[in-house]
Parts: sequence; C-alpha cells; structure tokens
Amino acid sequence: MKSITIKDIAKDLGISVSTVSRALQNHPDISEQTKESVRNCAVRLNYKPNIMASNLRRSKNTTIGVILPELNHHFFASVLDGIEQAANEAGYNIIICQTRESVEQEVKAIQTLITSRVAGILAGISKQTHTLQHLQEVINADIPLVLYDRPCPSLPCDQVVSDDYLGAFKAVEYLIQTGCKRIMFFSSPMQLEVAHRRYQGWRDALLRYNIEIEDSMIITCDSRAQAIIETPNILKGNNKPDAIFCVNDDCASGVLYAAQILGFNIPSDLAICGFSDAPLCRNTSPMLTTVEQHGVEIGRHAMYRLLKRLEGDERIAQTEMIPTDLIVRETTK
Repeated sequence: MKSITIKDIAKDLGISVSTVSRALQNHPDISEQTKESVRNCAVRLNYKPNIMASNLRRSKNTTIGVILPELNHHFFASVLDGIEQAANEAGYNIIICQTRESVEQEVKAIQTLITSRVAGILAGISKQTHTLQHLQEVINADIPLVLYDRPCPSLPCDQVVSDDYLGAFKAVEYLIQTGCKRIMFFSSPMQLEVAHRRYQGWRDALLRYNIEIEDSMIITCDSRAQAIIETPNILKGNNKPDAIFCVNDDCASGVLYAAQILGFNIPSDLAICGFSDAPLCRNTSPMLTTVEQHGVEIGRHAMYRLLKRLEGDERIAQTEMIPTDLIVRETTK
C-alpha cells in the first residue's frame, strides 16, 4: 500500500505542499483554521508523520548528507570540522557534496541525497541560490534538514548562523571610534541573506554615528581577485575612503594587497577589516583585523540540531545565532 505523504494532503486540500509542511509543524504564519484542516485531513488519509525517518532509525541508518559550498574555504572547512566532530561522537557518518558555489550542483546534490535516503541533510546554500524548491523537496520527503551559515528565513527548517548583523555593526563601530569617517562596504550579492545582514550592520553603525551613506560606498566584490581589480579604481578616485569593511577575509586580503601596491600606508591611510578570521589574516603584513565567526561551533550546533530532529523532536523550526568576536590586529588603528 502506498504511503501517504504531505503531497497527498496538499492535493486533497488544494493548497501548497509548503503550507501543509508548515501547518504540521505548527508554524505561526499558518492560520489556526488551515492547521485544523490539515490535521483533520492527515487523520482521514492516515498520514504518518516522519514514518520514513522512523524506519531509517530502526534500520540504523547513520548517514548524514552535507552540502558544502567550498571545501577549500577556511570557514566552510571549519564548519565541516565541527560537523564531523559532533557526527563522530553520535556514531554517524557523513557524505560530503561540494557545490563550488553552483546552484546546479546544489540541486543535483540534493536530489542524490534524497534518492540515497540519507538520515538527514546539513546544507550551506550557494551564492547563486535564488529559489528554494529543491530544499523544500527535502522537507517534503520527510528528511530532516538544517541550514548553516547562509539563512533562508522563508524555509521551515532549523538554521544555525553567525550573528552577522552584530558582527558587522561592532566592526564598523570600531572603525568609526578610531577616526574613520568614510567607510566603504565590499559585499557579496545582496540576494544572500548573510550579505544583507552584514550590510544592515554596516549601515546601522554609520547611521548611529550620523555618517552619511551614499550608494557609491557599496561595491559588489567578495573575492581576492575582484578586490585587486576594484580597489585601485576606488583609491584613485576623488572621494576615496579612509576604511573598507569587507564581507570576508579573502576580499580584505585583496584590498590590502592592492592598496600597498599603490603606496598606501595601512592603517594610517586606509583601515581594512575582514570577516571570518581565516588563517591568512595572521599571514599578511600587516595582519588583518577581522570578525571571528566560530565556524567549528556553527558546525557542531548544526549537527546537534539535526540529531534532535532524528530523535523525534517536532517543535517549530528555530534559528540559532552563534555570537561573533571582533579580532583587532594591525590593519586598523
């Protein structure tokens, strides 16, 4: 006999699968009337929530799928380290799928993991990811899903992220308090929630200290190669900055390199701050000021949340924020 899924409930009621999923998780965005209709339909159709997960547990499925944007990136390698530590402690194995920041590879990886019936999935979405249908399909398949680092507020699943807003705010506030008055932001594409939250922290710090914000102060540039190209154009302009806050350390290292080639003294002529605290921050000269994200902790906590779901926790999906720390080194005053 065919098992009833939430797709069957959605079809019966003429509503979306996402609405059914949220209703069954008692999501606050869903009306009580809709929740009641979904629950009644589930009983009528004899729907068994998480039945596949229960079967997997009984058959000792101990395989977790991990979607990783970049394996050779310090932060994501740190997250993976934390995931592996927590998985090993709990007796789970992991399958790593690297997307290289490609949404096509991400979709293929998700489909492969669903077909393989892994016990659960931990995912860091790519920079190219705009739609979330492939991630919703994981939820539809009753496979526990936890996102890490790059949040998707509209997706009804647990998420573990850095406090990107406060990390950016404190970094920019420090730049202001040490005398900087025109602080540019080198950002990732704004469709990424992580970039948007760091932008908000940058913006609100400037507003707090009554510093005027201009559109020209924001540049989409999030890699070392891009920064080496963009920085000379910025620093040769008439209204050049006295500080650049970068969305990541890779970008910050490119800004530092390009500024030094142009003869700028760091930090007296230009202060630079990155984000993540990659090992390269201690290898540059001068050493880079940055924001520590605690990637290992993000990985461990993401795995802990997945384990709770595998143990039958059916509470409303939650987002956990891991605090950041400003690490002041030599590229700021």
